[in-house]
Formats: sequence, C-alpha cells, structure tokens
Amino acid sequence: MCEDMEEEGRGGVRDGFRGGERVYLPSVVEFPAMASAIQKISLSSSRDIPFSKLVLSQANVRRIKADQSIEELAADIERRGLLQGLNVRPVVDDAGTETGMFEVPAGGRRFRALELLVRQKKLTKTAPIPCVVREAGSPILAEDDSLAENTQRAPLHPLDQFRAFRDMLEKGMSEEEIAAAFFVPLTVVKQRLRLMTVSEKLLDVYEQDGMRLEQLMAFSISDDAARQAQVWDIISQSHNREPYLIRRMLTEKTVRASDARARFVGVETYVAAGGHVLRDLFEADDGGWLDDPALLDRLVIDKINAAAEEIRAEGWKWVETARSFPWGHTRAFHEIDGTAVVLSEDEVASLHALRAEQEVLEAEYADADELPEAVDVRLGEIERAVEALEERPLAYALSDMARAGVFVSLDTDGTLLIERGFVRPEDMPATQEETAEDGATGYVDRLPDGELSEENDQTAGQGVIAGDEEDEDTGKPLSDRLLTELTAWRTLALRDAFAANPHIALTELLHTLVRDLYWQSAGADCLEAYVREISLPVHAPDMPGSIPAHALRQRNEGWKHDLPQDDEALWQWLDRLDDTSRMALLAHCLSFGLNAQYERMPPYGAVSQRSVSERLARANRLATVLRLDLVEVGWQPTVENYLGRVTKARILAAVREARGDEAAERIAHLKKGDMVREAEQLLEGSGWLPEVLRTAAVQESDGDGSTVPVLEETPDTIAAE
Repeated sequence: MCEDMEEEGRGGVRDGFRGGERVYLPSVVEFPAMASAIQKISLSSSRDIPFSKLVLSQANVRRIKADQSIEELAADIERRGLLQGLNVRPVVDDAGTETGMFEVPAGGRRFRALELLVRQKKLTKTAPIPCVVREAGSPILAEDDSLAENTQRAPLHPLDQFRAFRDMLEKGMSEEEIAAAFFVPLTVVKQRLRLMTVSEKLLDVYEQDGMRLEQLMAFSISDDAARQAQVWDIISQSHNREPYLIRRMLTEKTVRASDARARFVGVETYVAAGGHVLRDLFEADDGGWLDDPALLDRLVIDKINAAAEEIRAEGWKWVETARSFPWGHTRAFHEIDGTAVVLSEDEVASLHALRAEQEVLEAEYADADELPEAVDVRLGEIERAVEALEERPLAYALSDMARAGVFVSLDTDGTLLIERGFVRPEDMPATQEETAEDGATGYVDRLPDGELSEENDQTAGQGVIAGDEEDEDTGKPLSDRLLTELTAWRTLALRDAFAANPHIALTELLHTLVRDLYWQSAGADCLEAYVREISLPVHAPDMPGSIPAHALRQRNEGWKHDLPQDDEALWQWLDRLDDTSRMALLAHCLSFGLNAQYERMPPYGAVSQRSVSERLARANRLATVLRLDLVEVGWQPTVENYLGRVTKARILAAVREARGDEAAERIAHLKKGDMVREAEQLLEGSGWLPEVLRTAAVQESDGDGSTVPVLEETPDTIAAE
C-alpha cells in the first residue's frame, strides 16, 4: 500500500492514489477476522535545554520543605550528576506563541539544586539540562504532572536498601562514605548493614512478607544463623511473634551488660579476653549481651582473687573468696571492732571544699527542671570523691588481724564486697568466749549481707526448666526445696514488716511470754525470754537483693552505729531511750527470731511435723495482722524462683488465674522450656502469687470491732495434698 494513502472516517472507505489513479479500498469493518487496532501512545520528547532557558513553574505542588535539603541534593548532583531529568513545558505568550522559555512544573527541587550550583559557579548558566518536554496546549494540567511525579513512586524496600549498602561495602566503600553519599545518619547505615547477620532464609521470609521489619531487626542481635532459624521455627507456630520475644529467646543463654558481673569486670576487659557482645542497633539494649557466661565468671573470680591477694597482704589470718556467699554466712563468726581512720588536714580541707562546691551548684540549679550535662557530671564526681573520703575501710589492731579474716565477694551492685574482721569460734580467746557467755562482748552484726554461693546457686538451679513432666496434675505437691525457698522469701518479708510494727512485735512477745509462763515450765534464769536468730540457708538467688533484705540491712546498720559496746553503758543507754525508740529496737531484735519457713522433718526427728505446722499457723496469723503483701515487697514469679520448678499444669493454672483463659491457651501447646519463659512474661506485673506466699484477708468482726485473722492453708498442708 502506498505511503500517501489516507483515511476518511472510521466506517467508510479508504481511498488513495496509485500511479496518479484514484483507487478505492474496502473499509476495515468489511474484514471481520481483523481486530480493531489498539491506540498507540506517544511519549513526550526529551532533549537538552540550557539552564538559562528554564524557569520554575507556579504549578509545582510541592510547597513544604522536604526532609533532604536543597544543599544536600546539590552536593549529590555535583558528585554523581543528574539522575533524573526535569519535566518541562513551553512558555507561551498571550497569543499562544512559544517564547523559547520552558517552565518546570515537575522537578522543582532538582531545579533549585541546579540553580544553587549555578550561583556557586559550579555549573554554567548555559549548561544543557536533560528535560522531558510536554507539548504546548496539552490537555494534561501542569499541576497533574507535578502531583503525579511526587505520588506515583514506590519507596525503596528496606531489604533492597540493605542489599545496596552491602554491595557498596563489599566494593570498597566505608560505612561513613555510604552515609555521606546518601545523606543519611551513620546509624541508619549501620542498622541496615546489621541485617547482614540475619540468615538468608529469614531474609527470604521477610521479602515474601512472611514477617515484619521489626521482627527481622530483632534477629540481628545474634549472628548464629542456625539459632535464628530455630527461633523462627518456634515462634512461627505461636500466636506471639513480637520482637521482644525473639530477642529474649536469642539471648536466653547470655548475660546482660548491665549484670553485676559484667559491670564488675568491664565489657572492655571481657572483649579483650576473647568474649563477644551481642548488640541491638535497633533498640536500647543497655550495652548488649555477653554470650560467654563461663568466660565472664572466670574473669570475675580472677579479679576477686587478685583483690584478695592485696587484702591478704594487710596481715589477716585468712581470706575467703567466692563470687557470692550464702545468706547468713557470717552468723557463726565473731566480729571484731575496727577504728575509723582520722582524716589528715589536707583531706579535711578537700572534703570541705567539695561540699562547698556541691552546695553552690545545687543552689544555683535548684529551680532548673533538668541539670546541664556538665553540671550533672561534676556533681557525680563530687559525690564519689566525698564518699571515698568518708567511707574508708576501718583500721584494725595487728593482734586482732592475726586471728581474724576477710570475706571477699561480688556485691549486688557490681562492686567488690569486702567484709573484714570476722573471727572463727575456735580462734576466739577463752576469756572473750566466757565474756560472750555473760553477754558482755557488745553488739555483733546479726544481719550479714551476701548472696548464694556458686555451689548453692547450682543446687538451687537443679530441675529448672526440666523436661515435660508425666504427671501434669496441678495437685502434685511442690518440692520440699521449692517450698523452703518460697517460705524463706516470705520469712524475710515478714521480718521486715514485723520490725516496722512495734505494737504487733510487743504483742507477739507478750504472747510468747504468757505461753511460756502458763503453759510450759518456767526457766531458772531471771528472765527466760530470748531471741535466737533463725538462719535462712536455703533461698532463691533474688532474695539477698530484695526490698525487705535491703530494708533490714539499713535498719540493722543504723542501730549498730548507735549502740554502745560496753554492757553497762548499753543498759544505761537503753534505759534512757524514749518509748518510741525502745519499741522500734524491740521490734527489730525480735524480728530475727521469726521463722515462717517450711521444712520437711525426718520421720523420727526431734521436731515433729505437727509442731512445724503450728509454727507456720502462727506465722500466718502474724502475716495477716501485718497485712503482708509479697507483691508490694517485690516478689514476682520467674523461671528460677518458681516457674521452672513446677509442672506445666501449675504454670498454666497460674497464667489462667492471672491473665485469663485466652492467655493460658496461647502457651498451652509450647514445650516446657518455652512455656516457662512465656509465662514469666505474662505474669510480670500481674500481682499473682503462689498460694504458699499469699496472706489471708482480715475480716472485721460483728462484735467489738476487733479483727479476726482468717488463716490460710499452711505449706505443710499444701505439700500433703
């Protein structure tokens, strides 16, 4: 067909000329086998236009400043050139004639960046700019083009961004260069590159929308691909797939950098010794997790032993070291008295200067909502310097040191705990022992501080998160050791509450005296009333750092500081005390004799199980009238102190009682190890307590208004179910 053929309408005939002769061709509609031709689009032409011929259009819809500044975009264009051309239209005059200028409705930020480069003399005014030219009179509005260019774009997938960063890193660019090239913070680049630690399997899952970005980022704290896959296989079968759960499962065999051991050794020392730290670049992680607990424990012991060598050089007879000692480890020892070291004139002057500076700073910023960082740092330095001057070790006589020793261990706050001046009973002189029998040795610290030793800690951990039990009956009794640990916690809290309530303490003392006077034979002494400190050798690891333990220690240290050391002076001092102080001291001393611990007696022991049950019943009465609440004093169920030590049925019963049936059903299908960790999270903050730790309510009587305690079941009864 000739090229000069033309079409005369859609439904008519097509005609043309061939060799000067007009010919008629049949219409398209006469060929039913041929489909209608699809209308083809034509794209706007593109060409280079000198920058001086471009002007910014008022039709550009972007009016608000974007995240990336014009200066940053200009620097990027300077480095890599213009990656995307401008969308322009001819400017026409009133008659519709093109003027030779072109307006820019789409690409305004690029235009401004180019304009900045021209002003900076980095680009000539006549530099050719790649442009896509929309023909004049187009039915598509300029505002339409501007809006489409800013909305018809898909943001880059985070995985694509990560892979691009990774490729650039592998090709020799540093993280800083990548951040500078894309005008993003260095932390963004580090976070994206952190995804390199995530296994390709999980990256594929994320790419297929099988998990959220927050979940993927949670996996980046570990570089163990096998463990990552294992954790995903577990939680993908669960309803709970939250990032916090992923992090917790990946770090369950690690030690937090905020742990006392890590603070004592120092993360830098741990890393220098070959340890590895897991970090979460996406969330606050308090310094990360140390993934080699064995190495950390060895470093702790090494540092304690090194400190012990220095202390041994002071002249002590013996020095014992441990990561932690059991509660009450100094109970069988005598304690010798040291004398405070007198400050030198220079030290006194330094102390006064520090306190004066502290007062000035505190007065200057008394009304400030927040202290400036420099001031806050300086106040911290002053506090530490004052503490170092005021709380120096006591001085001991060489003769006393020759028969006494020192305990060196790790304190709960991550510092070295040095307990000086303890004498074994066999090392005490006979004269002093006799004096001790007469009660004239002065006041001895009756509330030693300490934690579980490594040996006890291992014993306490036996059976934690054991395999799934065959007997899933919730009526299965708790183990004797667990009952003892739980009731030791309750005893400690009961002592604190008892010591803080002198009225009830006096009532209990009178009750004991009346029982001894009227129901039992009287003693031969002038007063057969005494307090025998009850030790708590079996306890959970969290008890020494608990709220009641801290309160008892503080109260004990306060009284110890005030008490005279001479027997006659002590009597005179007690006689002159006001009634409030006498009652408080009485309650404090009596509290050491409280015993609410469960204990399983041997079949033919000296103490019957019945007497233990009666003792626990009396302890329950005290707990009731004192309104003892173990939740308020900080006990909550954890893997170590309860959940890992009971059956799955008891775990589910606890979750059901605290959080409802739905919460229990969500974890019912899990294995024991996963269930206890989930349950710990669910029970946190719920206020749930095992029955053995609960206190019965106080009911008001209908008669004289006195309270009648409603006693709960004793641990002995629970164990016998």
